Amino acid sequence: MKLYHSPTSPYARKVMVLLHETAQLADVEICPASGTPLDPGSMPLDDNPLGKLPALTREGGPAVYDSRVICQFLNTRAGADLYPTDARRWDTLTLEATADGILDAALLIVYETRIRPEDIRFAPWVEGQWAKIARALDALESRWMPHLSGPLDMGQIAVGCALAYLDFRHDARNWRKGHPHLAAWNATFAQRDSMKATQPAA
Repeated sequence: MKLYHSPTSPYARKVMVLLHETAQLADVEICPASGTPLDPGSMPLDDNPLGKLPALTREGGPAVYDSRVICQFLNTRAGADLYPTDARRWDTLTLEATADGILDAALLIVYETRIRPEDIRFAPWVEGQWAKIARALDALESRWMPHLSGPLDMGQIAVGCALAYLDFRHDARNWRKGHPHLAAWNATFAQRDSMKATQPAA
């Protein structure tokens, strides 16, 4: 299998963390790729026509994307339990979707400041994206701490990668303010070997 990957992509990081946690890293060739919505660069367009990372090629079928599909595929391949099969599954999937929503909004803010010319940037739109993130952080703090403190699953991995991306690209926003329980959980989760091994360079 080949994983098209960028070390700064938080979506690709989710997959890398799962590979570490399920001992599948040796089974996958990591293929660097990069691009933007304006220039696909070296994105694997033949494998993912959307031009997004990550994408996973496999024998016996078309490439698998996006990160949530790849993670479920690899979890099944390993016979792992990062996606529970009992009632907790729906909480795990919702938590992963919440984390990915944080990433979607955070990445749109990055694109607004890096790709859009300064004279046509729209600050209220940026703040609207951050408002989505702030609401999601509030929900994690008030509603999801029991789940985050439970057995390791993909919801936890997704949240850990999302919070790390906020530190990586939006540190000045100080997401920890007002979220002491989430901050404490993240401080511990970030010390997992899989998280340390996939930390992007500054």
